[in-house]
Amino acid sequence: MNKQSCGHKGGYMRRIIPGTPAAEIVKTLRAAGKEKRYYVTNTARDLSQSDFKNRILLHTDLLAAPGREKAGYFSLEITGGASVHVDILRKQVNPFVKLEKLRDKMPHTMFQTLCRGVNLFGYRPYPQNVIRFTVQQFAPYVDVWRTFDFLNYVPNMVAVFEEVGAAGKLNEPCICFSTGSEHTNDFYVKKAGELLNVTGEDVTLCIKNHGGLGTPGRIGELVDALKQRYPDVPIHYHGHNTDGNDIGRIVAAVCSGAEVVDAGDAAFTGFYGPPPVLSVVQVLRDYGYEPEGLDEEAVIETSAVLQDERKYYAPFESQIKGFQPTVQTHKLPGGAMGSSLEQAVKGGFLDRMPEILQKELPRVQKELGNYWSVTPGSQILWTTAVANVLDGERYGNASGDLRNLLLGKYGPFPFYDPEEWIYEKVLGDNWREVLEKEGGCDDVTAMDLAHERFALAELIEEEPSDQQLALYLQHPNDAVEFFRFEKEYGNVYVLPPSIFFRQGGFSTGERLAYRDCHGKKHLLEIGPSLTAESGDTRVYMVVDHHQTIFNYKPAVPAGGSSESVELSKEEILDLAKAGDVRSPFNGNIVEITVEEGQEVLQGDRVAIMEAMKMQTPILAEITGIVTLISAKKGDAMFPGAKILKIDIDG
Repeated sequence: MNKQSCGHKGGYMRRIIPGTPAAEIVKTLRAAGKEKRYYVTNTARDLSQSDFKNRILLHTDLLAAPGREKAGYFSLEITGGASVHVDILRKQVNPFVKLEKLRDKMPHTMFQTLCRGVNLFGYRPYPQNVIRFTVQQFAPYVDVWRTFDFLNYVPNMVAVFEEVGAAGKLNEPCICFSTGSEHTNDFYVKKAGELLNVTGEDVTLCIKNHGGLGTPGRIGELVDALKQRYPDVPIHYHGHNTDGNDIGRIVAAVCSGAEVVDAGDAAFTGFYGPPPVLSVVQVLRDYGYEPEGLDEEAVIETSAVLQDERKYYAPFESQIKGFQPTVQTHKLPGGAMGSSLEQAVKGGFLDRMPEILQKELPRVQKELGNYWSVTPGSQILWTTAVANVLDGERYGNASGDLRNLLLGKYGPFPFYDPEEWIYEKVLGDNWREVLEKEGGCDDVTAMDLAHERFALAELIEEEPSDQQLALYLQHPNDAVEFFRFEKEYGNVYVLPPSIFFRQGGFSTGERLAYRDCHGKKHLLEIGPSLTAESGDTRVYMVVDHHQTIFNYKPAVPAGGSSESVELSKEEILDLAKAGDVRSPFNGNIVEITVEEGQEVLQGDRVAIMEAMKMQTPILAEITGIVTLISAKKGDAMFPGAKILKIDIDG
């Protein structure tokens, strides 16, 4: 920590820098709170996820870096959550390289991550050795670890807490917040005690209001209750502005004792992420509270730099504009609003959203225990509500993740169990037997990391680094595709959004001038595209006066030819009963769990598919021998695409 002269009253600002011990950070926050001062975290990652479907590029963050560094934030939340996955899936940037590049430009700003506990930066529980290995890889780059569990189940966060503490970084355990008769101050104060019993009090305690729920008065009451019980533990309030009222909740939190709050750059704020930094500062100033060490001119300068970039991200802004006070009913988290609406557009059911959001989703939430609608629990609620509405049979098309939720694989329900008819619908008529046999939150079996490293080496044809292995362990298919892409095309993160997100194609002879992420000028000239007899396309380009030729092969969908016709749900089921196992929906093969020549019984799992971040097991409809496997891990499938064949064992 260092002290610098401050333009505001109060004498000196206490800037907390990377490498500051957790105990000293906590001591500094306590002192600031006693002087009616508070710190601000810039939640750039959450803003990107909530309002731009996680598409804000490294190029843009590097443009903002000098201003953000000068601003003097408590921290910059820049990685974690879904961003690790989207970095490699949609933005073709290595999450570790992103942190390295930003650190070069922001040496005095703490970087913050959002970690889903046992679910890490993914969507389902990982083995303990994978959790610890992954945290060890990210810890050198990340100073503040905000860790939560969607069931507020403390054992799911312990491994992360331990590794963060061992690395000398700041733990920020979360209590996820929601509303309803079960969500009382007594419950949350008790939950805070469970967390602090594990972490100790040299932490910041986060109130994670991921949906932007409750009134300012409710948040003020909760902060006050926590401060009454744990006066020496700094509180970090995190919210979303989905209903347009998060500034009110932030003010209530600070006035009740919170020492750190979240906000974003005004130039990129929208409807579902954080409110603007300066709007928060201006309102709190009326109440006699000053931001600690915040350079407001630098905040303004940052938005001035970002303002011209926003137009390139317009395709990723929400399909539904405007604040949504109805979030108090459907409780969909800000970070999931944009992606959920995008799925509705792609799936052709945007017109059904009022029914899903205002009727079915609240109904499902109550039926499944009124837990906290945040990843991966929010995806379970969302996909269940969508399937219930679109299929017309409630709980008739349950995902594998819903099944695991009912089996207790994520942890126990915090308030009450779902009704028995739901267990029967999802687990079958013998659900009690299934629950007895398979239920419980046992530790996920440890993975053989040496074996996984060898498997990855074979897939990418080179020895992987520890960082590559960490990404592969969480998102195997997408990580491998990214490593191959990067090897073939290089570091595309140097491209600005004007080039990276260019729509409508390029014209022959078109010249594109731009600056890369390092500020270097480049010139791109588009040459002709020729198609060979083989079907391959050859594209000619001139990059900085050097001719480059790219060859592309025609894409053929997995499981069939490009002329394959999608089958109906009934046709797919009829084929499965004849031993011809087909993909039931658009998705990716996560795993083929059988081998050719293997005997399977009716009801055995033969494959796992993933769609909308949820995994679904594919089960055998007959008993027999697997005679042909047509799909492989990572294949993108359409409804009716071939997976495998089972011949009846005669």
